[in-house]
Amino acid sequence: MGLMSTRDFQNYTEIFNSITGLVSPPDLLIYLRASIPALVNQIQKRGREYEDNLRLDYLRRLNEYYEAWIAKYKHGKLLIIDIDHCNFAENAEDLGSVIQRVNTELYGLF
Repeated sequence: MGLMSTRDFQNYTEIFNSITGLVSPPDLLIYLRASIPALVNQIQKRGREYEDNLRLDYLRRLNEYYEAWIAKYKHGKLLIIDIDHCNFAENAEDLGSVIQRVNTELYGLF
């Protein structure tokens, strides 16, 4: 995104590559997908002062990078949950659905 120097980015990339070589991937990676309005809503709910000045273009670009990264994820099982349509934090039925999907991915249960 151009927010750090090339040297710093290379250092972070090397650290990431070193760590991923030593740590096994998770049994299941859960990716919470969200639109920009949903992200803004979540940020506002948290009420963290240091997040008050996040720019929409920054969130959009960050979201694009996460989407590109998750599209290439090949290290194990992946479950994508669209939080625009699943409010598992406040809706028990949605939470039950997420739990069922996790169990299905991990254990093949239905």
